[in-house]
Amino acid sequence: MKGVFTAKKKDNTIYYRASITYRRKHISLGGFDTMSDANAAYLEADRLLHHDKMTISQYQDTSPLSFEKWVILINFRDNGIYFGTPIYARPKFFYYYLSPVDVLKFDIDDLFYYSSRKIMKRGSHLFVADYGMQVNILNRYGIRSFAVAGKDYLFLNDDDTDFRHENIAIINRYQGVSEVTYRGRQRYRARINVPGYYTIGHYHSEIDAAIAYNKAIDVLKKRGVQKSYTPNYIEGLSPSTYADIYSHLKISDKILNYTVR
Repeated sequence: MKGVFTAKKKDNTIYYRASITYRRKHISLGGFDTMSDANAAYLEADRLLHHDKMTISQYQDTSPLSFEKWVILINFRDNGIYFGTPIYARPKFFYYYLSPVDVLKFDIDDLFYYSSRKIMKRGSHLFVADYGMQVNILNRYGIRSFAVAGKDYLFLNDDDTDFRHENIAIINRYQGVSEVTYRGRQRYRARINVPGYYTIGHYHSEIDAAIAYNKAIDVLKKRGVQKSYTPNYIEGLSPSTYADIYSHLKISDKILNYTVR
């Protein structure tokens, strides 16, 4: 059958691979248990690539092709660019399809990154595999992995699938830091869970509060606290500037004198 090739698994079990060539590109369509299933995948891929009236929204669960491959083929047909991930490109942004009903939107500037990285979903968290590590996609915006939408960052148009940079506003960039009114003035409060939340102090700048949080971690470790904390990474500060700020910051006596019970 056209587009079908016999293959063997490591245990010598026979299975069938389907593939198609379009615009001089050889495209693998996957492996199948039967020759007829592999041929059905080939025939559907051929229809997708040669009939521009077939759209992503027409996908059915009964399709011999995976939904991911369906999106990839339609994008290649319409835009002339082959991506290995389920992306459909538009002039200024692109869609990333996690499923037929779960679709994310990104700036076109992020296309190179996501064209080679598969997005995975665990609960409400979205990750990519990057150099062997699972990286939360929020990190690309300077947002902490387990930051809370509405508290630490906002989707300005209230669409939590729209990850275009212009739609995301960061409220709290650093762990343990929040902007508050303190004695009638806007300040940045640093707090840490020991367990039980302890206020480290109130500071004039967000960076001071973030460094104060790091200093509190160091103090608590010296006091015998075994809890694992993630320190704040302060971008753009030289080691000497960081050390100078760190040494001058005052933190709460409750932290300095904390006793492990």
